[in-house]
Amino acid sequence: MTKAVVLGGGFAGVLVARVLSRHVDEVTVVEGGRYPAGPGVRPGLPQAFHSHVLVTAGAQALDTLLPGTLEALLARGAHRRGLPDGALILSADGWFRRHETGAFMVSCSRWLMDHVIRQRALADGAVTVRERTRVLGLVGDASRVTGVRVAGEDGSGEDGSDETLRADLVVDATGRRSRAGRWLTAIGGPGVEEEVVDPGLAYSTRIYRAPPGLAADLPAIMVHPRPSGGRPGYGATLFPIEDGRWIFTLTGTRAARPPVDEPGFTDGARSLRSPIVAELLAAAEPLGGVRPFRATANRRRYFERLPLPEGFLVIGDALTAVNPVYSHGMSVALLGALRLERELAERGARPSVLPAVQAAVAETAAESWRMATEQDRVRAFAEGSAPADGPGSAEGSGSAAGRRMRARVSQAVLSSPVLMTRLFRAQTLVPSGAALPRPSAGRSAAPPLDTDEAVAQFPGLRDWWFSERGPHQPTPGREP
Repeated sequence: MTKAVVLGGGFAGVLVARVLSRHVDEVTVVEGGRYPAGPGVRPGLPQAFHSHVLVTAGAQALDTLLPGTLEALLARGAHRRGLPDGALILSADGWFRRHETGAFMVSCSRWLMDHVIRQRALADGAVTVRERTRVLGLVGDASRVTGVRVAGEDGSGEDGSDETLRADLVVDATGRRSRAGRWLTAIGGPGVEEEVVDPGLAYSTRIYRAPPGLAADLPAIMVHPRPSGGRPGYGATLFPIEDGRWIFTLTGTRAARPPVDEPGFTDGARSLRSPIVAELLAAAEPLGGVRPFRATANRRRYFERLPLPEGFLVIGDALTAVNPVYSHGMSVALLGALRLERELAERGARPSVLPAVQAAVAETAAESWRMATEQDRVRAFAEGSAPADGPGSAEGSGSAAGRRMRARVSQAVLSSPVLMTRLFRAQTLVPSGAALPRPSAGRSAAPPLDTDEAVAQFPGLRDWWFSERGPHQPTPGREP
């Protein structure tokens, strides 16, 4: 009988467990907390209170791994928004016009996402979950991992002491705080090389009850920052989520960290380059307080470069974790799980294949890592440059020449359907050459949009903006 143990029962862990259950006889998930009965808070996931989306490639991978799950999420209140045909986006150099690119995002709370995927991944009973169980270390040596040592919530195993779970395959899916490097060296394995790119980005988030009539019609809204008066500005996202709610996030660098107090948070929304977000929030009802998040460093652990022991694999954020502002984390985890499925189908689920599988899984995160760190390395040295805030952003640059070049590229994208399509497909992790709907017909260059003209592209939002608030004029000096 072939056994597998998955360390970590979060988003990546349950997906990996589902994949393994198709190839081995017995799968056990070791989870440190306890699952909520419904879409609720799960201990050990501090970022769950902030924005989470699936991008195109991740959503497609989800429907391949768990057919019907994307439809189930939408039925439970998640929202699908095309990019940029379903998104109101103010880049550093102007508003995007609506345009069908085939790229999209799916937004909902992290609690709903986890709950629906967990239910469907574990529905057939092929996976056993041991909740409130801590991982103490690996069992085996530098040539082969043969299991894990665990302890219950009270510090003991079921028999009153540490317990060993024997396994042919052990997969670490414990996320950013993974201790896999320490576990390997403790059994005589090599140390893992780790690369960290920390731009010092921070964000603050609050959830709101949407005003009547706008809950379902709101496009995804993204306002990219642009320095003003020698200081970096805030970026912002406002996404619709389930149950008639919105989730709003302010982002900033070390020199302009977004406030966590209610007055400062409100003032931060008002300071954005367009008044649209502040006006929408003024009409909405805050639900709970403002929550900060600071652990945004990009972190890559190069396990694929090691002579790994047979029977051990690292996946998800435990392997590669990019700055959450790029909205890639869950999608990269899905791509990794899908690659694991294909590798096991081709190679078989044997301990000896996992070192090669490790390289294949790491490859799925390479493009996300490249995009995130190219921008964040610049930001780390030039905090005055404009950071990206989700899909649709352009790369920043600290030098005057770099800023001019970025502006020319960004302006070209704003006026070119072809360039726009390439941008949004790339930023939603769609491989070049992938089959997606053809972009809509080209158009000649058009003058920049002001806020009123940008909002008017979305009928539901347009009706509210003009009928509820009255005619608006662009605020001088706050947008291109």
